[in-house]
Formats: sequence, C-alpha cells, structure tokens
Amino acid sequence: MQQIGAHVSAAGGVENTPKRAADIGCNCLQLFSGSPRVWRKTDLANHDVDKMFAEQAKYGVSSIFTHAIYLVNLASDKPELIEKSLATLKYDLAFDALVKGSGVIVHLGSHQGRGWETVREQVATEIKQLLNESSANSTLLIENSAGQNGKLNSDLAEIRWLLDEVDSPKLGWCFDTCHAHAAGYALGEEAKQKDGQDSLIAEPTEVKNVRAETALEAINRLELWSSLKVIHVNDSRDEFGSGRDRHANLGEGIIPQADLKYFLNYSQTKEIPLLLEVPGADKKGPDAKNVSALKQLLED
Repeated sequence: MQQIGAHVSAAGGVENTPKRAADIGCNCLQLFSGSPRVWRKTDLANHDVDKMFAEQAKYGVSSIFTHAIYLVNLASDKPELIEKSLATLKYDLAFDALVKGSGVIVHLGSHQGRGWETVREQVATEIKQLLNESSANSTLLIENSAGQNGKLNSDLAEIRWLLDEVDSPKLGWCFDTCHAHAAGYALGEEAKQKDGQDSLIAEPTEVKNVRAETALEAINRLELWSSLKVIHVNDSRDEFGSGRDRHANLGEGIIPQADLKYFLNYSQTKEIPLLLEVPGADKKGPDAKNVSALKQLLED
C-alpha cells in the first residue's frame, strides 16, 4: 500500500504527531524538529521518542520525514550563515536518526543573483562536509524549488549534478508538484497529447519559464528515480512557469487535476511516499478533505 501523508504540527511534542496524521487519514507524516523560522533547537534528549514510537504503532503511521528550517542557505556568501545552516542540518540528521525517520528534506537556498554555476561547487562541498561529519545514518533529501529569487534546484539537472558530485548513499531528493509547475515542468503534458485536449495545462498570463520537457521526461532522462525518496503533492495558486512558490489545496489551484492524476499514477511514482503541504480549509495545514482528494487522484 502506498504511503500517504501530510505535514503535521509537532506542537506539544513529537509524540503527538502520529495521532494528528492518523486523524486526517494518513499513514506517514512530515514534521519540523523545531520552529521552522528560528535557529534555536531543543535538546535531542527532550524529545519523547519512546512515546512517539508507541503512538506510531497504535495509529499505523510508518515513515516520518523531517523538513529542515527555511533559514538554510548553503549558497550564501556569508560564512556565519553557512555555519548556522550546516549546524541546523546536522541537528536534523541526528533528529531523523533518533525518530528512525526516512530523511531530512531541505531547500538548499538561493544563489542571490550569483548564478548556479558560481555556487554549485561550494554547495556540493558543504553537503559532503555535512554528511561526512554527521554520525547519523540519515539521508539528506534535496527539494526542487519554484525558482524565484535565485532559489537553487528549480532545474532538475542541478539535482542530478549534486547527486553525482557528492556521490553518497546518504543523499537523495524530494519532488514538489507545485514547485515543478512553477518552474515550468508540466506534470501532464503527455496526458494532454494522448487525450487530444487543449485545456489540461493552464494558459499563463505571464510565463517566466516553460521547459521543453515534462517533469516525467526530465526525471527519466536524468535517471532520477532511484534517488527520489518522497513527493510533495501540492496544488499551485500561480500560473504555469510563474516561478512563485504558493501552495493551494488540491483542486482549488491552477494545476489541472488530470495532469496531477497522470503524474501520480505513473508506474514509478506509485511506489514513492506522498506528502501534502497544502493550507487546508481552515488555513491550519493539511486536512482530511485534502487527504481524501489525494486518495481519489490515486484511484484508477
């Protein structure tokens, strides 16, 4: 059975997350190890992991993914920021090992106008340092970005380059449907061509970037399947190729549901855990309605 999950709050302790996931119909989850907007971290010994494991067993929640904080920038030209970024990622890798997790998902940051070619060696060196210095046997998962403001890895070829350069079994990646849509990778162009329909991909009012290949074509060409460990399933508030990272509830955004369904039912996609990061009806995060919508997309 495919793992279907969502980002849930760890307020009150990580031991509360399995029930929160199960309450909305999930069998896996994603969480933050602390506040996503501050560097400060809780002592690892303060996490009640034994109770968390008991709650996982009770509610049938399997995989747990940790999402790194949003302050990380391994492409920065500021040594202090790089040092803080590496420290927080090292903590998250240790946390992931503590909770017997499936990986730490990270946005690598922004080149801040300097360009990918300028910063890529620096980023690869920092990832190597991080993985070498971390005693945790945990996996770092690079997330594709929407591309706005110099964010790294909107081009899937950049992820392929980092995987090859770092060359570590402790490095993989995470695919986000909203980010791919924003970066100009169509999720269902093949379905559009097959069905002979013209309306499956939303017509943008201002296209910033449209790829010559679909997301599936790029993943296949770049041989990225074996290192793809999790998929973020999110709709988008913005036009195809916009570069903007703004998530929407499933069926309420711009991404055509036929495209999303096609992507999620692709043979190799169906073995990968799926995680929702949508706002929810009450703007408090993923809810049962969105989980149900995701499950409907997976039906043949």
